Formats: sequence, C-alpha cells, structure tokens
Amino acid sequence: MEIPTAVPPSSAPPPPWIELPGDVTANILHRLGAVEILESAQRVCTTWWSVCQDPSLWQVIDMKNIGDIYEMTSDLNIICRQAVDRSQGQLIDFNMEYFGTDELLHYVSERSTNLRRLRLACCYEISGKGLSESVKKFPQLEDLHLFFMPSIHGEDIEAIGRSCPMLKSFTFNERAYRYPLIEEDIALAVAESMPGLHQLQLFGNRMTNDGLQAILDGCPNLKLLDLRQCFNVDQWKICSNQIKDLKLPYDSVHDYEWDAEICNCESFIDAVHSSEFSDVDPYGGADDKSVSFASLGIS
Repeated sequence: MEIPTAVPPSSAPPPPWIELPGDVTANILHRLGAVEILESAQRVCTTWWSVCQDPSLWQVIDMKNIGDIYEMTSDLNIICRQAVDRSQGQLIDFNMEYFGTDELLHYVSERSTNLRRLRLACCYEISGKGLSESVKKFPQLEDLHLFFMPSIHGEDIEAIGRSCPMLKSFTFNERAYRYPLIEEDIALAVAESMPGLHQLQLFGNRMTNDGLQAILDGCPNLKLLDLRQCFNVDQWKICSNQIKDLKLPYDSVHDYEWDAEICNCESFIDAVHSSEFSDVDPYGGADDKSVSFASLGIS
C-alpha cells in the first residue's frame, strides 16, 4: 500500500499592508488618532509597531474624549503622556478635548518646546494660571484656540500674549447670552498683548464697540475677525478699512463646529430669585450684577 507523501503546511501570505512604504503606513495610522494607535493599532503587527515608534508620527497629537465626558479620564491622561513621550520633543500641533489638568498641560509643555499650535476645548480642569504658566514653554506658538474654557480670564489672556510674541491666530469662543452682559476684559487683553495677530475669533464674546475699537487699534495686522454672536457690537463699519474677512454678530453659524445655541440669561435671573437660590446673595454684595453670574458659573 502506497503511503501518501505528507503535504507541508502552506504558509499564509503576509497581509498586504505590510508591503506598503513606511510613509504611507504612517499616513494611514495618523488618521486613527493617538488613542486608537496606542490602544490597538500598534499591536496589529511588528511593522505597525515599528512605525508607531517613529517620533515623526507624533508631531501632531489629537486627543479627544470620544466617550462619556466623565469616563476614561485617567486612562486618557496616561495615553496622552505616552503620546507626548513618543514625540521626543518633535510635537508641533496638540489638541485636547473634554479632559486634562494643569499637571498634564505642564507635562506637555516640559517636553514640547517646539509647539506651534495648541487647541483646548472644554478642558474644565485647566485653570488660567495653569495655561499661562505652561505657554511660557512655547516660544514658537503661532496658533492658540480655546473653546469653552470658563477658568480663563482677561489677565490670563494678557499673560499668554506676553509669553507668545509669535502668535498669529487666536480663538476664544464662549457661549452667547441674549441678556446684555458687558465684559471688555478679553477684548482689551487681546488688544494689549497680541499685536501680531492676523486672525481672531471671539464667538459669543460680550465686548462692546469700545472693545472692538481697542482690538483694531492694538492688532494692526488683523485680516480675519469673527464676531458672530457678539451681540453688544453694532458698529462693525469701523472694521471696513482693515478687516478683509469679517463675520458679523448675526451671520450664519452653519459652519460652526460647536453648539451655537444662545442662552437666555433672563431665565437665569428668574432662577436666582427663586427658592433654588434662596440662600444665595445673587449679587455677592456688589452693585455689578455680572459678579453674581461669574460666581455661579457664567463667566
């Protein structure tokens, strides 16, 4: 009886992505974001693991809390530190949303002195002092974009401007209110400390025409200005000789990436006088009602 010859096991062909050039692989991986790379993609194969060790892959770090705002925060802090370490000082563009602390931002600043673009959104545990101290380590910073950062105030903005003389683009976007609250501190801080600005977005700001005039005087190179939902400004014709790209308070917000719903401050005032706040001095013993709004979380 003839004994059949043993057939050697066939080896499966390598996955097609292994054959891709390194720069193409890096481009693909970069689209996944820092969390996906560190949590899963780098474990797919040795080729991807090797590419994920390259500091050039981490020149841009996009850190978003894509789950529940209050979930995974500790994990995200750890992942963020790992991503910054991978950059080995080559980080130039950093984005963080819905998490982060002063300590984490300080960690980034100590290891990323070449940073040129910083974007922070809804990072409620980052203070004005923490941010202004950290940006001192970013002498090459050109773009700074802040969204819904209630702990950042005018004095912090001024300190940031003094520390970042190369700043060309600045965003400080807030929630707009119908009630005529007036606050000039952000506008005046920008005017006094950011003379090199080319682009400025102050969505939902509560400045008046005086604040706008101060910005135009203090930022002579300004070409793009976004004043959408800045309802205290009504003399925007003063911008016509300087601003090439101007968005007015009542212009469309269809291209705005955040929720642009306008808050009704009158309902808040009613709540202050209701039993819900019966034990609270709504105006903090001051004549200026805006003091009570700040103390109760409306900055």
